[in-house]
Amino acid sequence: MRLAKVLGALGRSCITVGTLLLLFVAYQLWGTGIREAQAQTKITREFTKTLTQVDDGVIPDPVAAIASVPEGDPVAIIDIPKINVHKTVVEGVGLPDLKKGPGHYPGTPLPGQKGNAAIAGHRTTYGAPFNRVDELKPGDTINVQTVQGKFRYIVKETQIVRPTQVEVLDDKGDNRLTLTACHPKYSAKQRIVVVAELGPNQHVEASTAGKTIEGNLNGVRSGAWPAILLGLLCAAIWAFSWALGRLWRKWPSYALCLPFFMVALFFFFEEFSRLLPANF
Repeated sequence: MRLAKVLGALGRSCITVGTLLLLFVAYQLWGTGIREAQAQTKITREFTKTLTQVDDGVIPDPVAAIASVPEGDPVAIIDIPKINVHKTVVEGVGLPDLKKGPGHYPGTPLPGQKGNAAIAGHRTTYGAPFNRVDELKPGDTINVQTVQGKFRYIVKETQIVRPTQVEVLDDKGDNRLTLTACHPKYSAKQRIVVVAELGPNQHVEASTAGKTIEGNLNGVRSGAWPAILLGLLCAAIWAFSWALGRLWRKWPSYALCLPFFMVALFFFFEEFSRLLPANF
């Protein structure tokens, strides 16, 4: 009898853990996409307004305007016809930035400026803008629009590197665009790097970048404490529903606590995902 109870409890625990894992996978693949779509709508509207102000002469010096853009603000629109990508790019490569769309590496020039402009993007979560980046081949076109104008890049090569190989973001003495994402799909073991050169007859501006790229190609992760606290809150709600079921009735107790548990679980998943590589 005691063995049967232990095995029953073990079985229920395994089912619970399995269900939570499936819910987390569902959140990563679909829930994050909803967040990204909402953010894209907002930042695209903001950037379109900025482009209109430039065209109307309200912003007389576009170079000065983009020299100190805060992280998370829109800086460009990237269009890759081969893989059906049309996204607004934000400044920064931390998870809060990449939740909105592809992110421009601070410390590298913006597209259209001299040097190595670099952009990171998610491959499996938050809209997965670079999901098919591995399909790009030499000769494919990448179009980018900033407040300085529209620029066309031609894909030159694809590399697979370690997350620590930040030298792929170094200035190589030419005018290039570098795209980075995790590789292979659903893994953060390596990085796929697509290198494109500015097309012929494309005017470039002097680069305003002057920072040094530090760390690695993971982007910036968030602290663990919010995820820990929300995990404890989920556990507390679960324990309360179990205790209430023992004192009252089982299924009505679960039904009463379920909405609170699901809300807490959603925010826990969101904070826990911040502990993953930012461009996963």
